Amino acid sequence: MAVCISVIAKENYPLYIRSVPTQNELKFHYTVHTSLDVVEEKISAVGKSLGDQRELYLGLLYPTEDYKVYGYVTNSKVKFVIVVDSSNTSLRDNEIRSMFRKLHNSFTDVMCNPFHTPGDTIQSKAFDGIVSGMMVQAG
Repeated sequence: MAVCISVIAKENYPLYIRSVPTQNELKFHYTVHTSLDVVEEKISAVGKSLGDQRELYLGLLYPTEDYKVYGYVTNSKVKFVIVVDSSNTSLRDNEIRSMFRKLHNSFTDVMCNPFHTPGDTIQSKAFDGIVSGMMVQAG
């Protein structure tokens, strides 16, 4: 499962970042922000070749020694980044896609909440519960 899940706004500031274990939180912030360059590169490359018909799932952005970083972009240019432990070889591509779909659906529910101001950080308990279900259980 995921060790870090983040939602990045269209303007590249974090709306939500959660990581397990919490002592590596700064490292995961750095990993997520460095992945944004790869996301922008993939968006512009796909945009040139296919016009506006693009796949939302960007796939593996880059692997590091310890982690694999995956990306997803919504039609409104909000980016989701999931960091997975490299030692987890049982996690397949379709499972990552399913995690992104679940995250996107939950994000849509947050945005449809009339009490949520778009652009503010996400503080929904329901969203947090969905993310918690996708995170690695430390223990």
